Amino acid sequence: MRGGRLRIFFDGGCRPNPGRMEIAVVARGQSHITRDLGHGTSADAEWLALIEAVRIARSLDAPACVLLGDSAMVVAQANGASKCRSANLQGHLETFRQLAAAGPPLRIRHIARSQNLAGIALAKTYDR
Repeated sequence: MRGGRLRIFFDGGCRPNPGRMEIAVVARGQSHITRDLGHGTSADAEWLALIEAVRIARSLDAPACVLLGDSAMVVAQANGASKCRSANLQGHLETFRQLAAAGPPLRIRHIARSQNLAGIALAKTYDR
């Protein structure tokens, strides 16, 4: 933890896009990878990864945590810095808001893809 905050990394993707979705969340050095989440876009997968990161944060009962992802769009929409104009993604945003409201405040920050431990974990398991 840096500055007393638990850092949780999240990433989602699909192959091809649109295609079969997969997500990864890394918390406390443990990778949580879920494949075959159905058919969707990379944006759907990124939202599902953020939602899973919130669920994991809540299960760890951390008093303060920061969720780190490389999707600038999802981070901006989750933080309320930009509007979610896609009807398809509105449901993900609402689920996120409900989960986020059910505990201590969460910080969500954008990071570079090369710094995203969840994306790195997802790529490593895909190559096997």
